[in-house]
Amino acid sequence: MAKAYFVRLDAHGTETGAQLSVQFNPTEYTTTKAAQYAEIQIPGIDAPLQQFVAGQAERITLDLFFDSTEDGTGTNATPVTNLTNDFFRLVKMSGHDHAPPRLRLHWGDSFPGVVADSTAGPATPRRAFDCVCESVQQRFTLFNPDGVPLRARLTVSLREYRTLEKQLEELDLQSPDHTRLRVIQQGETLPLIAYDAYGSASEWRRIAVANDIDDPRSVAPGTVLELPPVGISP
Repeated sequence: MAKAYFVRLDAHGTETGAQLSVQFNPTEYTTTKAAQYAEIQIPGIDAPLQQFVAGQAERITLDLFFDSTEDGTGTNATPVTNLTNDFFRLVKMSGHDHAPPRLRLHWGDSFPGVVADSTAGPATPRRAFDCVCESVQQRFTLFNPDGVPLRARLTVSLREYRTLEKQLEELDLQSPDHTRLRVIQQGETLPLIAYDAYGSASEWRRIAVANDIDDPRSVAPGTVLELPPVGISP
């Protein structure tokens, strides 16, 4: 049976460090995905129009069970917190990153299910869930006579984590009639990006004006550019 485990990620989404495995696999988990809409009020109509604003992060909530009674329940019993502390720290800020860690949750080849392609194509499998830990609730359910906790249930809420570059790659927004975003890669220039976006290298001025770029040769890799619609004059 595949065992669920967490791995820490760096800022680029690369796995680092050792695995943090659960003691027992969860018996169930809940996924939530929502979209944010704004209501556009128009006088004289029965209901406001719904304007899509942005997608919201997917969330997974699961319960993890921990038990230390196999080491005994007497005076020298092992506290279950020895098993739960590392999971409880997933929501705590680290001194190195100044934020709680970025995580990847693995649990077999088919976890956490499939995701539909952005172009309404066939669904593709996901092999893991990249996330940050939003909250951890710890509930102790068994104690020895000295008050040492021996069993605990952790309710863990995970929020989807994806870098901007990864989201732009997955969305693959292509229409030249809508503003798009593009992350500059090593070796790319504004004329090259303009040719790729508009079919003409001379359109680099359109991109420079939209992004307040005075020197097109000084734009660093990793910079996020707005690519304006073709109908907007440079």
